[in-house]
Amino acid sequence: MSIAAGNTTGLWALVAMELWRKTRRRLRAGPVYRWRFTGRTPERVLIAPPDLRLADQQIALEIYYGRYPFAGHLVETGGKSPFQIADANRRWQRSLHGFRWLRHMRAAGTELAAANARALVGDWIATHGSRINGVAWEPAITARRIIAWLQHSSVVLQGAEFPFYRGYLKSLAIQIRYLRSMAREMPDGEEKLRARIALAFAALSLPAPASALRSATRNLSEELDRQILPDGGHISRNPIAVLELLADLLPMRQTYANQAESPPEALIGAVERMLPALRFFRHQDGSIARFNGMGVTIPDRIASVMRHDDTVGAPLLHAPHSGYQRLCMGGTTVIADTGAPPPSQASYKAHAGCLSFEMSAGRQHFVVNAGVDAYGAEEFRPLSRATAAHSTAALNDTSSARFSHSPRVNDLLGSPLIAGPKNVSSRRTDTHGMQGFVASHDSYVPRFGIYHEREMALSGEGAVLSGADRFFRNGGARAPDDGRDHVTIRFHLHPDVELFQADKGRLVLAAPNADRWVFSCREVAPQVEESIFFAGLGGPRRSRQIVLAFKASHLPEVHWQLTKASS
Repeated sequence: MSIAAGNTTGLWALVAMELWRKTRRRLRAGPVYRWRFTGRTPERVLIAPPDLRLADQQIALEIYYGRYPFAGHLVETGGKSPFQIADANRRWQRSLHGFRWLRHMRAAGTELAAANARALVGDWIATHGSRINGVAWEPAITARRIIAWLQHSSVVLQGAEFPFYRGYLKSLAIQIRYLRSMAREMPDGEEKLRARIALAFAALSLPAPASALRSATRNLSEELDRQILPDGGHISRNPIAVLELLADLLPMRQTYANQAESPPEALIGAVERMLPALRFFRHQDGSIARFNGMGVTIPDRIASVMRHDDTVGAPLLHAPHSGYQRLCMGGTTVIADTGAPPPSQASYKAHAGCLSFEMSAGRQHFVVNAGVDAYGAEEFRPLSRATAAHSTAALNDTSSARFSHSPRVNDLLGSPLIAGPKNVSSRRTDTHGMQGFVASHDSYVPRFGIYHEREMALSGEGAVLSGADRFFRNGGARAPDDGRDHVTIRFHLHPDVELFQADKGRLVLAAPNADRWVFSCREVAPQVEESIFFAGLGGPRRSRQIVLAFKASHLPEVHWQLTKASS
C-alpha cells in the first residue's frame, strides 16, 4: 500500500521528531550527561505498591529451570544469562527487561523463588546497569522496570545482604533519574503516561523531599487530564489501554492512601471514568470488544481490575469522546466504532475499522472483528488492521485508513496511521423499545468521492438487529458507474459459529448452547467466504464471513437483518 503524497508531510514530521528523540537519548546516555543520573542513593524502600496483574507460580518454576515464556515466545537459555541473549524476539526482550515477571516469584512464595529473583536482578545490574543503551534502556521499558522493582522489592530484597541491597537501590535511583530526564520527550500515548506513573510510584515508595512528590503528582495529573478522555477512554481509542492503565492507576491510588497522602483529583477522576469505560467495552461473557489493537481477553485479568469497580448501574450506551456506540437489550450486545482516528503519535496500534461492529448474544459471540494476534508474526499485523478484517464496508478493496508500510519507518515509529477519515459523525436514534444510531465517515471521499453511512437498531427485546448501509456523493447524489464504486460489506463470524443455508437466501448462524440467529438481506444475496480470527486464545483460527458485494451506483442503500430464531 503506497503512501499518498498528501500524507508524507505528517509522516516525515513524525520521523524527524523520533530521530531527534533518539539523538537526545544517545547524548544523554553518553559520558557528558551521565553524571546527571548519579546522586544520593535512597536508604530503603518505604512501601511496595500492590500489583493487580495475575501471577502464576508455575512460571516462576519455568524461569528457575532456564525457560522464559514471555510475550508469547519461549526461550531456553541453556544455563546462560537471559540478559545475554541478543538474537531473541524483540517483544520477548522488552518483556524480559520490563521485569513484570517478578510477580510470579512473589506468587511462588518460596525462598528459592526469592533467591532466583535476586540473582536475576543482580545479573541485570551487572550486565546492563552501567551501560545506558539498547532495549533495556528504552524509556517505556525503564518505566515498567521501575514499577516492577518497586512493587516486588520485598521479594527481591528478601534475605539480601547489604551490598546487594545497596546496589539495588543505587540502580533504581539511576533509572528513576534517567526516566525523569526522558519522560517529557517521550511520544504521546500510553507509555508516556506510564512513565509519569512510574515516577509518582518512586516518589511515594522511596525517601524523597516533599517537592519531588509534588512535582511527580503535578506531572501525573497533567498527563492524565490530557490522555484520559471525559468518557473514560484513552486517546489511542484502544480498549486494552484502558485495562492496562487501570492495572497501574488502581495501585497508585491505593499507594497514595497507604502513605497518608491525598490522591490528586486527576487520578481519582480518571479511575472513576475509566472503570465504567471498561464495562462499556465488555460483552456479557466478560471479554472486551476487538477494536484498534485489542486482541485476546484474559478473563481473570479483567476480574482483577473490575473487582475495584464500585460504580453501579448498566454501562453507558454512548462514548462520544472515545467514538463508540453500544446497543444492549435482552441479552444481546452490539458495540460499534463510530469515531475518528486517534492522534498520529498514539496510532501505532489503530485499525481501519470505522463503522465496524461486534454482536454477541448471552455469552456467545456471533459477529466479530478479526482482532490482533498480540504475539504472532509481524507480517500478519497489517492484515488484521485492514478494513477487510472488520465487520464493516470497504470500497474497491481499499481500507478506510492507511498505515506506513516502510520497514525503516516502522522500525522507528511502529507503523503509525498516516491517513483516515477526517469527519466521522454519529447520533443516537433511541426510541421506546429500540436502541439505535446513525453514523457516517468521509474516508473514501478523497479517492472515490463516496461517503459511507451506517444505521443500526436493536429492537424486539434484543431479538432483532437491523442495519442499513448507504453510499452517496456530496449532497446525497448517487455514486457514478465509473468502475470505482464496488462495495464489499463483511460480517466476520466467531470461529465457534456454524453457518447453514436456509430458504430465500437466508443464512442461519448456530453455536453450541446458544440461540440461533438468521441473517437476511433484502437487496443482495449473501455469500459465504473464508476468514481468519486473529484473536484466538491459541493464536489465529479459521473462521467464515458473510459478504454482501454490489456496486454503489446500482444499489446506493442496502438493508440487512439479524433475527433471533424462534425456539
